[in-house]
Amino acid sequence: MCVLVLSVSVYAEMISRVKVQMGTFVSIRVDEKDKRFLEDGFKIIEKVEHSLSSFNKTAQIYLLNTNRFIKPDTYTYEALKLSQKYYKKTDGYFDISIGFITKKIYHFADQQRLPKEGELEMARVDLRGLDVNRSHARLSYGITIDLGGMGKGFAVDKVTEYFKEHNVTRAVVAASGDIRCLQSCKIEINNPFSNSPLASFHTLQGESGVSTSGNYNRYVKSVENNHLIDPKVKQSQQTFVSITLIAKLPNSDLDAYATAASVMPKEKAYSFLDALDVAYIVLESNATLKISKNISNYTQDLLIYDTVKKKP
Repeated sequence: MCVLVLSVSVYAEMISRVKVQMGTFVSIRVDEKDKRFLEDGFKIIEKVEHSLSSFNKTAQIYLLNTNRFIKPDTYTYEALKLSQKYYKKTDGYFDISIGFITKKIYHFADQQRLPKEGELEMARVDLRGLDVNRSHARLSYGITIDLGGMGKGFAVDKVTEYFKEHNVTRAVVAASGDIRCLQSCKIEINNPFSNSPLASFHTLQGESGVSTSGNYNRYVKSVENNHLIDPKVKQSQQTFVSITLIAKLPNSDLDAYATAASVMPKEKAYSFLDALDVAYIVLESNATLKISKNISNYTQDLLIYDTVKKKP
């Protein structure tokens, strides 16, 4: 199970529920007057998980990985098409075809193991092996899909869309490192080098998304074997400890872009992030903290805490 890499404060008059879904703790908070929509939010996440899970043997992505062919439902089709868009946007650094490495070699969040000699080099990572349209999705031999780099953000978006359709004006939907705030909320970013938060801030009034990708919350034996795989070299990344993005963009976008930036070379990552309509807070592996120049356009009451370098 993934640990939380973000936490969010809730106003006293809001109603909050927490469930274990998508391999993590999912929390939904709404005003008292909207509490009838809470359970519907969790049902939406359950439906998304049933589409995108690579563990549930009845889920669409599991069946696609197993049978090489499915007739995709709406969520699966949309998530796969978004993933193709993110692949192009990130110059191939967001690549859902890394599933053979994450699912069949390391077995992250399952029966974890270290790769045998030559396994990573032999793994096939090639998104061109995915053919998808509204009537079918096909995989070439050797390709395995893993939507973990955007699935939680996608689920958060679907709940948020439902709330907005039903005129819910204040809510917080959080799935591990992905949070959507309807109206302002307070966010704390966890610091793996310290017992104190890395940073805290309030999102601005209106709707905001926050997404953190971190290499310290899922790994095998040591953080050097973490789940953030650079698809170009088929190795776990070591440059960044966490990347937090704050923006109005959908959480699926933020989730994917934080994942992709995490596995890019350092200069390319900052160039990529600076070109997006986002603010960022980045903790590098040497405990250096980098904050985007436009942070005040997306947050208020920003507090930065000391980073202390020690083994995560």
